[in-house]
Amino acid sequence: MLSTSRLATILDRFSPPRTAFAHCDLPCGVYDPAQARIEAESVKACMEKFNGSGDAVFRERAVLIKEERAELVKHHLWVLWTDYFKPEHLEKHPELHELFWKATKAAGDSKRTSDTTVADRLLENIGEIDRIFWETKKA
Repeated sequence: MLSTSRLATILDRFSPPRTAFAHCDLPCGVYDPAQARIEAESVKACMEKFNGSGDAVFRERAVLIKEERAELVKHHLWVLWTDYFKPEHLEKHPELHELFWKATKAAGDSKRTSDTTVADRLLENIGEIDRIFWETKKA
């Protein structure tokens, strides 16, 4: 004789799959522009450390870390852009396309320079994305 839980497991395997509906690929709450911001702050800090040091080995390490962090910024931004933001967000905030383009370009630019104004521009763009993100979470 089958137990109730065993019978439920067998029936579940042969039942048609259920469709789940969600705004995001995963339940909301896993997406947050803070991840990109934290990495961008690391990019700026590495630039500052690089600019403040005369030690060639230290400076080389600062550049390597900065480039890794800049790549992570781009990754976190693209995850937000491709997995979180939807057409209805773009309708309400048509500036999102350009904003993400500017932010990812600034992340790429920060890999090629130690100019902290580039990091500041990146942080400003992420701040604007963050503002829009939280506005969409309220809706």
